Amino acid sequence: MSPAHLVPLPLIACAAILFVGGVFLLLQAVERREKLRLRINNALTSGPEGTVEPHQSKAHLLDLLAKFGASLARSGILSDTTRSQLQQTVNQAGLRGSRVFGIFVGSKVLLMLGLPAATYVFLNGQNYSTSTFYLILGAAFAAGMLFPDFFIKQLRGKHLKSLERGLPDALDMMVICAQAGLGLENAIERVAQEFAFANRAVSLELSICSSEMRIGTDRRTALMALGDRTGLEQMRRLAGTMIQTMQFGTPLSQALRVLAAEMRQDNLTKFEEKAARLPVFLTIPMICFILPCVFIVVGGPAGLQIVKTLGH
Repeated sequence: MSPAHLVPLPLIACAAILFVGGVFLLLQAVERREKLRLRINNALTSGPEGTVEPHQSKAHLLDLLAKFGASLARSGILSDTTRSQLQQTVNQAGLRGSRVFGIFVGSKVLLMLGLPAATYVFLNGQNYSTSTFYLILGAAFAAGMLFPDFFIKQLRGKHLKSLERGLPDALDMMVICAQAGLGLENAIERVAQEFAFANRAVSLELSICSSEMRIGTDRRTALMALGDRTGLEQMRRLAGTMIQTMQFGTPLSQALRVLAAEMRQDNLTKFEEKAARLPVFLTIPMICFILPCVFIVVGGPAGLQIVKTLGH
């Protein structure tokens, strides 16, 4: 390839960013439509006229992608450590099931191979130098490999923020259930049901914990898994509090009420810390945009007067 007139590297970067952004928006739209479909199915009565047909082609493509990723994970290409780390990453984002893990692995491999292939087709026939050509291919390979991790990281942050926001309210409801005479398992299950639409993240974690208790898992093990599943400090504190109430016989409602108050105070402290950092963040915009305007307004008339005087 001779280094003649070439497509600029920023143009390739913009095209890759647009491609990645389009995939991200498409996945967000699919997620919203799936949530809406589930809510409609729950609201409608059973019967032929009350069912909503899923998108067969989309589900078929996702099934193929999940099978492809699962077969890759079982083929031995990925080590046990890497597979467990990827599974933990998916679980911490609030995504459960082997199908989701297969979709994640499959999309990661397809983007890692497909984006460089699309870039190669796009650059084919262009007069790039060899070093620039392979540099662009390497950047496309890295983008395809890192984009699923970036997407999962965004989902994980959203999931953890949703947990932090909804956990104090869930504890208040759990206090009400405990004061009404419900046991620990029944209280967790009830709160999970009530929070199904109010806060999906809290409902999901509590539902998993309730299912583990119901199928015969030791209560202590199930509660410890509740704290370790997301790695969130508030969930670990909740699990530790419940374990202590079972171990020492302390009132559950009183312990949960104190824990909910502490979590709300922690959230308020975080908001205050963010508010305290605002003046630091506003310093650079103020220096760049506000102070020049102030100097112009204050010193402008004097400067014009000096120019007039010197002109005469």
